[in-house]
Amino acid sequence: MIKFSSYQDTNTPWIGEIPTGWSIKSLKHIFTEKKSTKNPDLGCGSISFGKVIYKDDEKIPESTKESYQEVLDGEFLINPLNLNYDLRSLRIGLSRINVVVSQGYIVLNIRDGFIPEYYEYLLRKFDVEHMKSLGQGVRQTISYTHLKDEKLVVPPVEEQLRISRYLDKKTFQIDSLISKIEKKIELLKEQRFALINQYVTKGLDPNVEMKDSGVKWIGEIPKNWTLKKFSYVSRLETGNTPSKENEELFFTEDENGFPWVKPSDLDVGFEGVSTSEIRLTEEGKSQSRVVPKDSVLVCCIGNTSGKFSIANRELSTNQQINSITFNCEIFPRFGFYFMDVFGRDLLKWMNYVTLPIISKGDLSKESIVVPSIHEQKQIASFLDEMVHNILKLEKLHLKKIEFLKEYRQSLISSIVTGKVRVTEDMV
Repeated sequence: MIKFSSYQDTNTPWIGEIPTGWSIKSLKHIFTEKKSTKNPDLGCGSISFGKVIYKDDEKIPESTKESYQEVLDGEFLINPLNLNYDLRSLRIGLSRINVVVSQGYIVLNIRDGFIPEYYEYLLRKFDVEHMKSLGQGVRQTISYTHLKDEKLVVPPVEEQLRISRYLDKKTFQIDSLISKIEKKIELLKEQRFALINQYVTKGLDPNVEMKDSGVKWIGEIPKNWTLKKFSYVSRLETGNTPSKENEELFFTEDENGFPWVKPSDLDVGFEGVSTSEIRLTEEGKSQSRVVPKDSVLVCCIGNTSGKFSIANRELSTNQQINSITFNCEIFPRFGFYFMDVFGRDLLKWMNYVTLPIISKGDLSKESIVVPSIHEQKQIASFLDEMVHNILKLEKLHLKKIEFLKEYRQSLISSIVTGKVRVTEDMV
């Protein structure tokens, strides 16, 4: 790792020391705020993880689009809204397309004599390490006024060019590796689903005689299996929210409070739900429907429809989640795996008004395969082992991705502020 021969302090914590010969300038001396310019002939856009992307015009009313402002190729776009709601997404990007965006965005033009690609990387560091501390108000929203006097690094132009070329090369390599790992994860997910689908609907014996189930998405099932409606083999309940009046009476920050599960808590998936972000007091629990241990939890409204898990303990849920408590005809872990297959087709049965919804009544009419309890336990035990091994690999790959993302940000952070020197032979 090559360093510069000497450094100077900037008195700016997120920047730290920079090489002697580099300078610091206010953002307003490097960028100008672009006056809002209407251009409804352009497609709609937004910023997503540091990239300016196209949005679906069909979902945006014409009257709304007419109020949008343009951002053109080579201009910088900043999302300054609700900084405290999302601490992970990158909110600054150098546009490489021509689009119109909401008036809530800030559009900047870079002045002559500065290299846009270098400042794309520097502003990524600014975004991650500093900008989110600038917001004001409940929603931490900022404006150009909050940004214009913020200090930015100004290396010599030849250094800006060399740094941007080097980081283009290195981030491309890192992103390509991340993409390959993501494809491996997708293959593992497909393998996991194929295994569950195969054994939950066809059984463990590949030579067993089959029959038509009469349900298109299930297909053939073993001859000695039956199909029954959910209402015949389970009790279905929809969760609820305790009264919003006197919330402190019903909700608690005590970790030992009673779990009150919402859709995001179902992200644990196959591991099962043992706790929740929001918890209830004893009074809150008395106002809620208590879901028994081993009940399957499935989200049946909105964009999270089909998300599911299993209750590892007694708990309660909000009204977006239906609980399925199986009777003695269904082994809970088998029913749980069946819901993985069923949940993937859930949207096909949903009623659309403003949100996709499948009610408790709709769900009760759907069919579930019913092998013998002995066979259900065998299938569940087999899948427990297989799924555990696949999930273990998935988690390993996810850790690799997280490491690569952290390395990429660390590399950018050290290079753009001169902590590491980029020489011509490195580019």
